[in-house]
Amino acid sequence: MCRWLAYQGKPCFLEEMLLRPNHSLVTQSMEATKAVTSVNADGFGAAWYGEKNSPALYREVLPAWSDANLRSIAEHTKSHRFMAHVRASTGTNTSRENCHPFNVENWLFMHNGQIPEFETVRYSLERQLEERYYLERTGTTDSELIFLLLLQYGLARDPQSALKRVFSDIEDEMLSRGLKEPFKAFLCFSNGLQFWGLRYATFGPPPTMFIKQVDSGVVLASEPYEMEREGWQAVPSQSLVELVGESVEITQFTLEERAA
Repeated sequence: MCRWLAYQGKPCFLEEMLLRPNHSLVTQSMEATKAVTSVNADGFGAAWYGEKNSPALYREVLPAWSDANLRSIAEHTKSHRFMAHVRASTGTNTSRENCHPFNVENWLFMHNGQIPEFETVRYSLERQLEERYYLERTGTTDSELIFLLLLQYGLARDPQSALKRVFSDIEDEMLSRGLKEPFKAFLCFSNGLQFWGLRYATFGPPPTMFIKQVDSGVVLASEPYEMEREGWQAVPSQSLVELVGESVEITQFTLEERAA
């Protein structure tokens, strides 16, 4: 499973979250402790907001620990809102287009989890995309497809409704194909003004999510970037997290019951 981190608050250098801590995201790319897959070597990405509405984006296919450009960028870039992701592929090829975060206009999106047997449902789900969103698709991952469907179905207007619409469509398609493994989604997205995070699974435990309020702001992450883990709060399963400034709101996220 992939590992990711998101921060918003007072401007700080990216290295303060990505490199310096004793269990930093780059360290987790080599030895994650809260994931099925401990090594995340199938590329990485980082994105940050600055003075423009659209974010800066850096993605690479090398393992995060071996890229000197990432270290230089993290040491010299300061931002009030950024996210980063180290990837462990669930089947799609390793390419820049398949590395997270994904970006459309002012929006950023990253994901940990998977649609089981994605190739079985990929065609029918991709057919839902209107032309303007289909043309935004540059990679082959289920994560990017989920992002584009969310944008199409009103992410900018009502994130929770968009999530419920897209997740229901995914699970309905899985059901029609007789797929019995759970759909899992631990995701984060931003419009440049705030963050949302979601921890969800059809059944069983979803990928882990932790949150911590630090002196400068709020961090949302797959796992704590400190071995001591003091102050880190585990987010419950089936939860939607909304970060506005330093305010944190956690609400239950469930889909409508299906008729038998």
